[in-house]
Amino acid sequence: MNITDRHQLILQKLQENGKVDIQELSDALQVSGVTIRKDLKLLEEKKLLYRTKGGGSTQNPYTVERPINEKEFIKTEEKKKIAKAAEALIGMNDSIIIGSGTTAFELTRYLHPSKHITVITPALKVALELCNRPFVDVLQIGGLIHQTSSSAAGSFAERLLDDISCGVLFIGVDGIDMEFGLSITNLAEASLNMKMINLAQTVVIMADSSKFNRRGIGRICSLEQVDYIITDNLISADTVKTLKEHGVKVIIAE
Repeated sequence: MNITDRHQLILQKLQENGKVDIQELSDALQVSGVTIRKDLKLLEEKKLLYRTKGGGSTQNPYTVERPINEKEFIKTEEKKKIAKAAEALIGMNDSIIIGSGTTAFELTRYLHPSKHITVITPALKVALELCNRPFVDVLQIGGLIHQTSSSAAGSFAERLLDDISCGVLFIGVDGIDMEFGLSITNLAEASLNMKMINLAQTVVIMADSSKFNRRGIGRICSLEQVDYIITDNLISADTVKTLKEHGVKVIIAE
């Protein structure tokens, strides 16, 4: 089979499945993995696919950073459902962290506790929304404010967390990849997110289904560090199965 025939078969499988695997292509075409990698590189240069770890895909696996005022208009209904489902996980906890991001911010709209609760947050929008809410004390994490997220990050912010523990962390991400883990597009905030994950007793990820099989530049944790992922009903059954195998409880927000 010549190179043209190989490329046609690769593109055919890509059209059928949305992705291809190097080892499967190597077995099917009876050529080496090195040859398949070269084929995928050539097809990517022609903008016919995106190379991924171990294969290729029709979708770009890497996500890009967007300003918060742009992200708030994306998947709005899904975010509301996810936030409503997240509120039920607060339970009897008297301290929670709400991270930056538009999905996490939606949680503030449903937060009307009947007893005192402390909300720790690096996000200005979260603090402003909750600062006059009955029974809610807000601990604002300070530091350098990043314009794209309207949230604090950096060494000053991390230092404040040194002596803090909390019940539940609610956080959004830009990418969830079964091998790479969870990631965001803002490197400056990645370190702060890691620290928040390490100090929380329960880690809840709020992410719509478009975040799966994507990667941001900054990895913040592995799947094993996550207790819950709340997402929408467009998540695939295979993805749910894989998450559960990693010990993650999946909640489908309806």
